[in-house]
Order: sequence, then structure tokens, then C-alpha cells
Amino acid sequence: MNDPRALPWWAWVLVGLILGAQGVLLFLDARRRGARAWFWGLIGLIHFPTPTLLYWLLVVRRGRPH
Repeated sequence: MNDPRALPWWAWVLVGLILGAQGVLLFLDARRRGARAWFWGLIGLIHFPTPTLLYWLLVVRRGRPH
């Protein structure tokens, strides 16, 4: 299963939907918080789930009052 051509078409669609949704959601939340929305949106389109975890650690948790 190391060959990307071995994946069925629906798996590629699922990967695209997951990455697209993550990118859009990160962009919208970062824009609401004023935290470099375009950066987080683009990073969210590249990999899953690392950008969401980093966003949560670097933006969401940092913004919470102690």
C-alpha cells in the first residue's frame, strides 16, 4: 500500500475533503482571532492533523486567560 496509485478514487476524494475542510475551518477561526488567517489556512491544506494540533497549542491555548 506504499504506492499512491493503489488507493481507490473515493479515498482521494476523502483526503481532499478532509484537507479542504481543515484549511477552511482553520482560516475562519484564525481570521476571527486575528492570528494570520492565510498562513493557517494554507498550512491546513497541506497535512492532517498536525496543523490543527499546532493551531490549538499556539493560538487557542495561548489566547486563554490563566
